[in-house]
Amino acid sequence: HTLPKAVSKTVLGRHLDDLKPGDDPLAIRDRAILEVLYGTGLRVSELTSMTTEEIERDGFVKVAGKGKRDRVVPLGAPARAALAEYLKKSRPHLVDASTGIFLWVGARGGPMDARAVRRVVVAYFGTFPHALRHSFATHMLEGGADLRVVQELLGHNDLSTTQIYTSISNEHLKGTYERSHPRA
Repeated sequence: HTLPKAVSKTVLGRHLDDLKPGDDPLAIRDRAILEVLYGTGLRVSELTSMTTEEIERDGFVKVAGKGKRDRVVPLGAPARAALAEYLKKSRPHLVDASTGIFLWVGARGGPMDARAVRRVVVAYFGTFPHALRHSFATHMLEGGADLRVVQELLGHNDLSTTQIYTSISNEHLKGTYERSHPRA
């Protein structure tokens, strides 16, 4: 199957920085979802199954991964800030009796499902959530992250899955070649 194209760091950064949710609980939630998806590389199913109990105080989240493989993933500063704002200013206004301990709450008060998260990502970025996961992996590798670390962060069993996932941009390839080869 074909992988989504990675969204450039510049475009993603600009879009995320331009999100000014004000006091709208749904916009605050949406910004937190986008920051967490891009900042962690989570699958949509992992995001929607998150509970309030899985957020650790030290800047990590516990993730119930595919195939019952749990892992701990760090949250970067922008994702932590957006998540804290969501928990303080947005989630309390959205929850109802059906929410339970699920972290992400829909407009009607119930837990969000994958379709609802997809709609959020498409509305803001014009692409699907998996493109944010792909972008996360690509940007980590382009930034010099070890392939094994990226494998662990993504929750892949097999390193070959991570290798398929991560197409390196031509610009990055050329830059690395020019910096690394004596006859470039």
